[in-house]
Amino acid sequence: MPKIGVIYNDVKPIACQIAAELQSSLMAKGYDVYLATGYTGILGYSYPDRPVCHSPIEQIAEPEFDQDMKLAIVLGGDGTVLSACRQVAPHSIPLLTVNTGHLGFLTEIYLNQLDTAISQVLKGDYEVEVRSMIEVNVVRDKVKLWEALCLNEVVVHREPLTSMCHFEIKIGRHAPVDIAADGVIISTPTGSTAYSLSAGGPVVTPDVPVFQLAPICPHSLASRALVFSDKEPVTIYPATKNQMVMVGDGNAGCYILPDDQVQMVRSPYDARFIRLQSPEFFRILREKLGWGLPHIAKPSSVELP
Repeated sequence: MPKIGVIYNDVKPIACQIAAELQSSLMAKGYDVYLATGYTGILGYSYPDRPVCHSPIEQIAEPEFDQDMKLAIVLGGDGTVLSACRQVAPHSIPLLTVNTGHLGFLTEIYLNQLDTAISQVLKGDYEVEVRSMIEVNVVRDKVKLWEALCLNEVVVHREPLTSMCHFEIKIGRHAPVDIAADGVIISTPTGSTAYSLSAGGPVVTPDVPVFQLAPICPHSLASRALVFSDKEPVTIYPATKNQMVMVGDGNAGCYILPDDQVQMVRSPYDARFIRLQSPEFFRILREKLGWGLPHIAKPSSVELP
């Protein structure tokens, strides 16, 4: 029988309830349905006295979530979607994302649209949108300490109560650049509307094959966001004596010491999202971020052209 997965946020009672109901209804339709929580996609932490803490990228998903799975339904907010992408991307499983959280920028539908959406998806009436991901590795003395897939971004920043940091950043074949800032963000086009946007970076449409480098509170007017090809590998060398922190997708990460290297490449695995209508990125920007809307309310009595 065809397999369908359900990944849900087990902290939210409504997500737990809908997951159980989906399992029953889909099994009644003849599908094998497997449940998993978003917890298995949460990244682990490492500590200065215990630096090695990582789950191999290909081994995060539950065993039943493999290349034979037709699709997976995600119940949660953006954090659950990010976690689910890490779980299923190595197996190219498309995700139907259902918002049970707050903003839900990455989600496709709301709960009140779920029944209609399921019927449409089971008929095969949908498109799959592909989003690029970053593979990040932290290396110390040629030993891999930490690895992960990130859909949004990788951030290296100073610890609380420490001073500004220096970063030496090598992009592909180009000469290294030195940036003095509170931190740096390497983001995908998907991540351009997340932390990078708050740090002053531009919005990039999801189909553009680029990475973006955005300094956080830089100590120079010349340090500005940079967009470059995602074919270029990126390595961050801490150029300061302070211990720093690396975080992936705002989730978890590890400490970065002065001799460490943070290595990033475009992952061979992509996130795949089920779209019930043709993807229209500008519509999402308008609906969820207010982009391009009139900044002054127009009186209803005025006839606009």
